[in-house]
Amino acid sequence: MTVITILYAILTMGALGALFSVGLSIASKKLSVEEDPRLIEIIDLLPGSNCGACGFAGCAAMAEAILKGDMEPSSCPVANSESIEKISKLLGLEVKEKVRNVAVVLCRGDRKNQKKKAEYIGVESCLAAHLVGGGERACNWGCIGFGDCVDVCPFDAIYMSPDGIPVVDRDKCTGCGKCVEACPRNIIELHPINRNVFVLCKNRDNPRLARSVCSAACISCGICERATGGEGFKVIDNLAVVDYEKYTKEPILPTDKCPTKCIVIVGDPEKEK
Repeated sequence: MTVITILYAILTMGALGALFSVGLSIASKKLSVEEDPRLIEIIDLLPGSNCGACGFAGCAAMAEAILKGDMEPSSCPVANSESIEKISKLLGLEVKEKVRNVAVVLCRGDRKNQKKKAEYIGVESCLAAHLVGGGERACNWGCIGFGDCVDVCPFDAIYMSPDGIPVVDRDKCTGCGKCVEACPRNIIELHPINRNVFVLCKNRDNPRLARSVCSAACISCGICERATGGEGFKVIDNLAVVDYEKYTKEPILPTDKCPTKCIVIVGDPEKEK
């Protein structure tokens, strides 16, 4: 190989390198997309929990949707009022007040109240027990007690009581709904935090069967319905149901004569107005 050949190769490679550099530089300028600086601000204002409760993969995707106008600033179920207000002002939108949702466990069927029907030997998961006979507790509508809801909560806002029933810390709960999805018996629901009167039972069996499996079950006696004249409480399919369109303003019990005390006030009405 001669010196001329070597120099020729070096010059050729150098020319190709220069050509590719110019091409990449031009492509970078032509194809680049300028990022709206507000996107980073919105991401910073969102909780950053990436819980997925909004339906997006994470907070960044949610922020992009808000910036494009596809979602409202209040669409993030776990964002607090201060963050929503700041995002709205950043985008020049009207600030919409948001009432925080919290999880409510609609069952009092712990180990003291609910009868035991069998010994359960298997995977200690509510879903697994639900699929293979319902676990060891007798009520087919009530809490199974293995705490799937506790395991999925990303905010440590729910825990099991000593008697085996989930308890929600309403101060920590963000209303993300993970516990609602995890419960195979659908005994956990999201409600605005200013709702405080609840029927803590989902049992729709006939009264005799309901009471035979749980001392705290609704027995569809209708006392609550009669006490309110049907305005706020109705018994539907053997279960007392609250009509919150008519009963949200009064955080008081409709009657103190409920024989199983399944109608209760949850939370602190004065604090959570």
